Amino acid sequence: MADSSMRQFEALPDNEIVYRSMLRKQWIDEDTGRVKADAYFLRANEPGLSVNLASRCSPQQCAEMFRKCYGVASLNVGDVREIGLDIEQDAVNHANVMGLPRREDDLAEAERLAGLLAKRSYIVWQPV
Repeated sequence: MADSSMRQFEALPDNEIVYRSMLRKQWIDEDTGRVKADAYFLRANEPGLSVNLASRCSPQQCAEMFRKCYGVASLNVGDVREIGLDIEQDAVNHANVMGLPRREDDLAEAERLAGLLAKRSYIVWQPV
């Protein structure tokens, strides 16, 4: 049943951009300004990694959804699919990166995929 509710939206095109809000300061490398792999680990209670659709909200709007946001990173849907994951839309402006293992289930694979996502993402907004 849960799968049918996820499918109320069309599959996202490969050229779609999504935003991941950086909710922890340590998710961004202070020296390089790059996103760290820590930003892409799935938490125990999440079905997938939360992202927002760039076509539906600006980086600033994504940041404003949270009490504290240290930055917003962009990811290309096609780049995510290239590493064997997918992004499924579940609301008008929201989607989830699907296929990530939890660290407690497969630490090596979780670290590998988180690292690949971090390399493919770019900070597009930070507070001044």
